[in-house]
Amino acid sequence: MSEERARGEDGALDTALARREKGKLRVLIGRMDALAMILCALIGFDTFGKLTSEGAQSITWLLFMGLVFFVPYALLCTELGTAFPVEGGPYVWVKLAFGRFVAAITALLYWISNPIWLGGALTITAVAAVDSFFTPLDGPARYLFSLLFIWTGVAATVFSFNVGKIVLLVGLWVRVGLVALFTVTTLLYAATHGVHGVHLGAFSPSSSVFVATTPILFFALVGFELPSEAGEEMRDARHDVPVNIMRSALGTIALYGVPILAVLLILPPGQLTSLGGFLNAVKLIFTVYGGHVTATGSVLHGAGAVLGDLAALGFILTLLSSGVSWLMGANRGWAVAALDGAAPRSFAVISERYGTPVAVDLTAGVVATVTMLLASWLTSGNAAKYFSVVLSLAISTSAMAYLAIFPALTRLRYSHAHVARPYRVPGGRAAAWVASALTTLWAVVATVGLLWPGVGSSPADASLPAGWARQRWTFEMTQAIPLALTLALGAFWYVRGRRRVAPA
Repeated sequence: MSEERARGEDGALDTALARREKGKLRVLIGRMDALAMILCALIGFDTFGKLTSEGAQSITWLLFMGLVFFVPYALLCTELGTAFPVEGGPYVWVKLAFGRFVAAITALLYWISNPIWLGGALTITAVAAVDSFFTPLDGPARYLFSLLFIWTGVAATVFSFNVGKIVLLVGLWVRVGLVALFTVTTLLYAATHGVHGVHLGAFSPSSSVFVATTPILFFALVGFELPSEAGEEMRDARHDVPVNIMRSALGTIALYGVPILAVLLILPPGQLTSLGGFLNAVKLIFTVYGGHVTATGSVLHGAGAVLGDLAALGFILTLLSSGVSWLMGANRGWAVAALDGAAPRSFAVISERYGTPVAVDLTAGVVATVTMLLASWLTSGNAAKYFSVVLSLAISTSAMAYLAIFPALTRLRYSHAHVARPYRVPGGRAAAWVASALTTLWAVVATVGLLWPGVGSSPADASLPAGWARQRWTFEMTQAIPLALTLALGAFWYVRGRRRVAPA
């Protein structure tokens, strides 16, 4: 039986089901909480190794993407987040702009990228940190640690935001402390041992590195819209969104740029790997506190070992808080999609006790666990292959979701021109078109670059991720099959949902 459906001018759902479930939400997110949410999402140390593995050009392309993507993206999210400050913001933006079918597919792509990322890139990077600084994890121990990492993150999303935000705030300050310690130690190491150095010509851009780094940079620089997923849980979204986006943009520049440049300065090219680049750099520079360098790597002892272990623990906490931040936002977005008939109705239920979508949270944990197990099996435990295949899938699903989110800005400027906009992209409709066009362009580039690594470069197979040399079609199947299943599932739930929700 269909449910009567209405919405306010800001797109907020106003059905009996929506009123009942959204009435359980708790308005707990203050300005500092939202800032921590954005920065934990943006500053993900799992991508550092991949960026630095491309050498000094990663700095060149980071600056370039900052100008032509990061800035217009920040402006876009500020306008939409203040004009439509509702729960499940990105889902609502896309639905108002392009309809419920596009929004349903977008919400699923946006959501599923996060448990894939948690169970994939974040988990294997955390395992690498334990392997490098504490003890090698083999066999059952590897799986036990992975499960503990995944489900600790899931637990943080299940409990009320008052509990979950502790993980975010700790993650934020650990990031700041880790970057500060790393930077100071780099200066001490440079003063004692000198630096590997990077000649000016190494920063010169090339098309091959552009193709390899653009998808990673795109993924590393998104996250501004996350607090808008919990728009009705924010104390003052219209005022807090612009301030937090500005502050997080400045914080991202510092917390990304400084460590990347430091790694490039102290590590020779042979040690700049996708998975272990940052960890190798930490181990090397911390020898200034106690340790030595051998032919097989750095060995820490005394104060160096203690500080190295603390840095490794901090590194693991930053990975965990990144996953928690993204799941907190994406899970809420998918719960709103369920309220609107674009996902199973059971996922729309908000916990009376915690004020969170527990069914979605637990489902994310299951998907993350399956991802971890499948990726380990498909790659036969090869850490480099595991990391690259799941990171590529997480980025491609995420980038495809933004293909609808970014153009929503200009569409809503016309279709919902009457909605009050406390903040507008400066420059009128022309500037809004430019912001949408630039951000959408980079979403397209990132999507294509992940679905077919090396597109536009020669030889294209030279751009295949680590561990996949001469295995083009095997790699492509690891991407195409999950994507096809995701799209089919999104379409199925949309069609099924039409039976209980009247057309808009």
